Amino acid sequence: MPKVLVSDAIDQAGIEILTQVAQVTYEPDLSPATLLETIPQYDALMIRSGTKVTAPVIEAAQRLRIIGRAGVGVDNVDLQAATRKGIVVVNSPEGNTIAAAEHAIALMMSLSRHVGEANASLKAGQWKRSQFIGVEVYKKTIGVVGLGRIGAHVTRVARALGMQIVAFDPYISAERAQQLGARLVDLEQLFHEADYITLHVPRTPETTHLINEKTLALMKPTARIINCARGGLIDEQALYIALKEGRIAGAALDVFENEPLGESPLCALGREVILTPHLGASTEEAQTNVAIDVAEQIRDVLLGLPARTAVNIPGLRAEVLQELKPYLELAETLGNLVGQLAGGRVDALDIRLQGILAAKDAQPIVVAALKGLLTPALRERVNFVNALLEAKERGIRVTETRDSAFADYAGSIRLEARGPEGERSVTGALLAEDELRITNIDEFPISVAPSRYMLITLHRDMPGIIGKVGSFLGSYNVNIAGMQVGRKLVRGDAVMMVSLDDPLPEGLLGEIESVPGIRKAYTVNL
Repeated sequence: MPKVLVSDAIDQAGIEILTQVAQVTYEPDLSPATLLETIPQYDALMIRSGTKVTAPVIEAAQRLRIIGRAGVGVDNVDLQAATRKGIVVVNSPEGNTIAAAEHAIALMMSLSRHVGEANASLKAGQWKRSQFIGVEVYKKTIGVVGLGRIGAHVTRVARALGMQIVAFDPYISAERAQQLGARLVDLEQLFHEADYITLHVPRTPETTHLINEKTLALMKPTARIINCARGGLIDEQALYIALKEGRIAGAALDVFENEPLGESPLCALGREVILTPHLGASTEEAQTNVAIDVAEQIRDVLLGLPARTAVNIPGLRAEVLQELKPYLELAETLGNLVGQLAGGRVDALDIRLQGILAAKDAQPIVVAALKGLLTPALRERVNFVNALLEAKERGIRVTETRDSAFADYAGSIRLEARGPEGERSVTGALLAEDELRITNIDEFPISVAPSRYMLITLHRDMPGIIGKVGSFLGSYNVNIAGMQVGRKLVRGDAVMMVSLDDPLPEGLLGEIESVPGIRKAYTVNL
């Protein structure tokens, strides 16, 4: 009989499902040393956020077939090590959707009617009705930043409350937003218009301190901010100053840059602030839902069935995976690249399999390309199982074509993304020993190995441009790892790809774009 180790506190409903097919050892708060020592005897591991499944733990796991995370984030699991060893990692991306959305609405209502402060006052023996005059949300404008599952549910509830909805999500189509009853706007306009601003995005380098001194200055003095998404989306010191000076009306936070919160100037403020200790997923139903969801997937995998929400590569036979694995990496890299070049929102993605790939199973390659396209926005929430669904929910039309006659490389992948800013295309291929190469950008021939940090320019092919760009990079102490220019005609249009050892400092991109002859410059992080 298979053996399952549950090393964090899990709802009993999940344990009961596991006992149907396996011998279950329930040891919450297991120490790292004990986990490393005992993991070789288990076929499955079920965790929450407490257990760290490191590469040494995975290497020691002789029988492990699946790791189940009862929740969304899987940053406590070494996904690369698990995938390399053929271990499926699953999570529960939808189990706490309703709980998190409802908590955001609850905070908005409590903030509007001073519920917390009035409750404390009454329990202290006071009756101060006149001091707790609130505001109605009816006919107010709510700005929803991020229209994923949680943001979409908040939008539906806000609409039912009679609110006007503006939304920002560069990865969702206007048609999808319209279906939800939201009007897509840019961030600056959202901050200008909204009476309430609710955040529903992952924390990434782009979204860290999304709410800061500059963006707070754009808001109405009556604006109220709600964050039940991720800590670090708000510059808490800047928020404190804005609240203390009365430049905005209020804020309700469930997540913080450092948790537990500890000492914070926000705690010294009064009714204009509501703080809760990361309760977004803390409902009985959510805890039960994620436990059942993940336990069912562990049960299915132990019975030889596929998992529903694997966050690494699921469902492929070992021999198929071995054959396609480098092309999946290529497709994901190209998807990530073309999405960043397209400027965020993509309405359509055309995927062309060329050469020998025209005869292969396209589905895994299509999914890998979509995963790459959506990863900058969704991070760990997008995986090889839900990429197609996430693309569909965002109104992205996907088409697939094949060209077996293409002969420049044995097998290559071409992606074309269409969005509000026009069409962008990239092509890539594998060289000897599965070495990835970007071979074409917007029909300009090129041959560049993808790197973590890249600078791409579209410019006129004319003397001096390369030198000026190099001088700018040198003046900011940015080291160039490699560079190549692709062109069709001498002194015509050209593209330049520069591989960098360091990310581009703030402000440098604007200086590069000011060089005469450069039409557009992009930074890409792969």
